[in-house]
Formats: sequence, C-alpha cells, structure tokens
Amino acid sequence: MKVPDNAIIPDAKMSSYLLVLQPRNDKSKFLAQAGFTQNNVDALADALRQLVATNEAIENRTDEYGTYYQVIGRLSGVNGINLSVVTVWLRRNTDQNFQFITLIPVKEINL
Repeated sequence: MKVPDNAIIPDAKMSSYLLVLQPRNDKSKFLAQAGFTQNNVDALADALRQLVATNEAIENRTDEYGTYYQVIGRLSGVNGINLSVVTVWLRRNTDQNFQFITLIPVKEINL
C-alpha cells in the first residue's frame, strides 16, 4: 500500500523538531547532509512526499491512536545527496487521515 498524496505533514514537526538541533536523538545534522535546513522546510516536505510516492508502506503496529506504517527508502536531498531513512506514518483512528510522525536515519554498513 502507499501513503496517500494528501497525507498530513505538520510544519511544526519539521521546523520545531527535525530541523532543530536536539540534545538527544538529533536528526538536524543528518538532514543537513542533504541540504535540509529551517530555511527550506518545504523542500523536506516535498522529499517526504516523493519518498512515499515511490515506496510501499508496511504496516507496523496498531494502538489507540491508529495504525502505524513504515516507509523505507532514500530521501532525495536538495544538494544531490540522498539519505537512507525509515519514515513513520499514522493512519489516525479519528478520521482515517495519514499523518507523518517521524523519520529515523538508516546507518548503512560499508563492507
């Protein structure tokens, strides 16, 4: 299955969390490698939409909020660098809309 095109990607999730240096579990430095900063939040949203359009969503778990899905793939950076990520999406019980929850960097193993 695919995450629909109209999935909700909260601006605050990106501008106030993912693209802000965090003392723990920071993702801003990882995303900066691909040129994503607070100055181009829309570019990150576009890259997330492109990622889910080209990769399947895998059901992960269900709780009182809804069903969580993972989409694994490469996030296309604005500077030509691609990042391997796992994105987490929630199909909310309240309205069945999909919402972006977070992304997790995938550490690639170089053999």
